Parts: sequence; C-alpha cells; structure tokens
Amino acid sequence: MADSVDEDMPEEPFALQQDLTCPVCQGIFRDPVLLPCTHSFCRECLQKSLRFKRACPLCRVAFEAGQDISNRALRDACDTFLKYPELWPNQKRSSGDACNLHLKPLSLYCEKDEEPVCVDCVSLHNTHRLWPLLDGATICKRELSFKVQIFEKKVESHKKMTHKLNKAVEYIKCQAEQAEKQIRQEFERLHEMLNREERLRLSALATEEEQKIAAIQELIANTQKDVVALNELIETLKKEMGNEDLPLVQNFQNLKRQAQWTREDPHLSDDSLLNMGDHVGALSFKIWKNMQAHVKYNPVVLNPNTASPWLCLNEDLTSMKESPERLITPDNPERFDPCVFVLGVEGYTSGKHRWDVIVGDNPRWIVGVCKESVARKKKFTVSTSRGVWSIGLSKGVYTALTPERTELQVQQRPERIRVKLNVEKGEVSFWDGATAKHLVTLTHKFDEKIFPIFGPGLHTTPMILAPGKMAVHTS
Repeated sequence: MADSVDEDMPEEPFALQQDLTCPVCQGIFRDPVLLPCTHSFCRECLQKSLRFKRACPLCRVAFEAGQDISNRALRDACDTFLKYPELWPNQKRSSGDACNLHLKPLSLYCEKDEEPVCVDCVSLHNTHRLWPLLDGATICKRELSFKVQIFEKKVESHKKMTHKLNKAVEYIKCQAEQAEKQIRQEFERLHEMLNREERLRLSALATEEEQKIAAIQELIANTQKDVVALNELIETLKKEMGNEDLPLVQNFQNLKRQAQWTREDPHLSDDSLLNMGDHVGALSFKIWKNMQAHVKYNPVVLNPNTASPWLCLNEDLTSMKESPERLITPDNPERFDPCVFVLGVEGYTSGKHRWDVIVGDNPRWIVGVCKESVARKKKFTVSTSRGVWSIGLSKGVYTALTPERTELQVQQRPERIRVKLNVEKGEVSFWDGATAKHLVTLTHKFDEKIFPIFGPGLHTTPMILAPGKMAVHTS
C-alpha cells in the first residue's frame, strides 16, 4: 500500500522534502546548522551527536568548536516548504531496520548497551564488545532461556507449596475437630451452668479456625495467581524468543524489564496453625468458676504445633510418648524435626514458675527449659551453650546437660522431676519431686522468652505433666 501511494506522488515535492530532511531525526530541518564538510543537521540533533565525538554524524569528519554555523538559506527554504502543506508527500519514516543516525542496516549487536547498531556506529561503541546480529540474537535467547528455566523451577516450587498449604488446611480442620470434641465433652461434664461459657469458647475456636483457614486459602489463591502469572510470563518469553533475530534484539530490553519476579515465595507463617493450647490446654482451669472440685489444673501444657512428628500427645496436652510411626503433620516453623522434643505452650519473660514431670521408669529423657530461638529444623547437641538448660537420663546416668556433662548423684531413681524457674534471678533448678531433694541448679542471664522443653525419648512409656495444686482466695 505504501509503495502505491508513493508512486502517485509528484516526484518534485518528494525530492524537495528529501533535501529538506535532517539525516538524523528524519524530519524537516529545525534551526539547521552547516558544518565545514557541507552537511547540515538540526541544531539539537547535532548537539546530541557531539556528546560522543566532535565530528560530522554522516561523514565523521572532525571539526572545531565554532565552525558549525547557522544555515539561514536552508532554514528559510524549510519555513517556505512548511507554509504549503499541500505539497507535502506522506512523511518518510524509518523502517526500523536501519540506524536512525546513519541510515544504514542494523547488522551488529552491542553486548554492553544491549542494542543493535550499524557498521558506522562502531566508533561510538569502540570500547564495547560487538557481535554479528545472529550471535547477538543467540546471546539474548540464552539469557532469556535462563529466565525461563528459573521461572519454570519457581512454578514447580509454587505448586509444591500449594500442596503443602492444602495439607495444612486439612490439618487445621482436624485440629478444629479434635478441639471441638474436647470442648464439648468438658462442657457436658460441667452441665448447664457452663453453657454460656461453652458457647463463647466454641465461637472463639470457630473464629480462629475460620481466620487461619482464610489466611492460608488467601495464600493459596495468591500462590495460584503467581503460578498463572509465571506461566503467562514464560509463554510471553517463549513467544518472543521465537521471533526473528532483529525484532527480538530490538525488544530485548523491554523483555528484560518484563522478565522480573520480585514477589516473595509463599510460606507458612509462625502462627499459621490453631493455638491449641489456648483452646484446650488447661481448659478446665480456664473455664472454672465456683466448681473447684470439678477442675484439674496443669501449670504447663504442651504445644502440639512444636511436637516432633515422632511424638504422640494426649487429648488434653499433658502427656507425651513415642509414636510407632511418623505422624503426618505440617512442616510449620515451630515444629521440632528431626529432634524429638516438644515445648510448653506458655513462655516466660519474668516471675517464678514451677512444674512437675512424671518420668516414671523411662530409660531415657530430657527435662528443662530453653530459649525461644532454639534450633527447630536441625539436629543439635543439647547443652546450655545451645540455649537449653536441662537434665537428662541416659544409659542409667543422670546428667546436667552442660558442655562438660556434669553427672548427678542420686540415691534412688526419681520418678518425678520438679522444675523451678526464677527468671529474674536467672536460675533454673531441678529437684526430686517425691523427696524434695535438690539435684542441681543452672544459672544464666535470660535475655529472651523461656519455654519448658521435654524430650521423652523413643520409648512407649508416657512422660506426664503432673497437675498442680490449687488454692482459692476470695474477699
């Protein structure tokens, strides 16, 4: 179509327009200047060219400052031409396959500037590495191919995380069902006088379940959106890589800007699971009011979200023992794995606290406290140097788990270990709970939250948190 239009145009105006066209910007001269080599350019176009070298943009002949003079005759001719638009042929535009500066074919690729150039542009890129256009296209494709591989791997990781998130939703539902069952049983035992409290706690459980599931489902939805976006990006890059070399190279910088992924990878947050201790831990004590005889109080309850997959906890979170097979649990950040430990629900930053642990005839166990930042996802040697202040039994020897492994002298096998924690004094002491005999005291200046820690060992005999004594004072 363009050729037929050009054929119908008068040759004289077209030739005149060519004479009045700046070779740099391909437009009618604006404030033209004349160089000693007799070539003319728009003043602005020449100034842009002089940023690289003081030479004619066409013939590359150097000139000195002040030798470029205004071309008044050419300026007047341009003004006259512009007064008669009926003489204008369609504006001639660069095909895009030629250099805008030298009007020569784009046959080279500048690796530093990541753009195609012509042979006359070599002097402007004399410190850059230039490649034939075919090799340049190969370089661009190679880099885009790396992007595609990265995004394809990211898609797979997002799919795997989506699967884990779906499993976490199912686990939360199981937690909610288990908690609901315990709550109902407890409230049935307390009969009608606690119906109001029962409704409040069920509502709290349902609300948290809804919130936690909603948060993860939102994360799932966002992850799936990321998968779609990544696939679209991959398809776009693959499609562009299938283009011819020159369009690909010309669009390469734009493609690089598009081929960025800054969104954070999906992951479970620290509090993504239900706070089971808040709902069912020491539940009787929490709902107790004027029914002391019907209430059991435990100063410490276990946090199932921290329990190793090799540990079974009872329903009211007060005992633990080895599981015959690995349990299916989410790999949430709080959970110990591979170490076989579980923490108490509540952490302490001040005050005095004490609790008893019934170890029975277990041949191997660890009891004590640890800092909140203790390692969860790797094996470590239990020691005060690792942020765990504890004692343990192994191979018939009772030991304070310090770096030097201090052996404890006991006259008879203690079946009940009492732990006393004084945060302000920086002391944690261990006692025989049955005889009140002191075993050892460990000291440290606690600078973060401290949690009870339990390691029942791989043994079928449960380790039990003994209920505490309650005293009621009214006024």
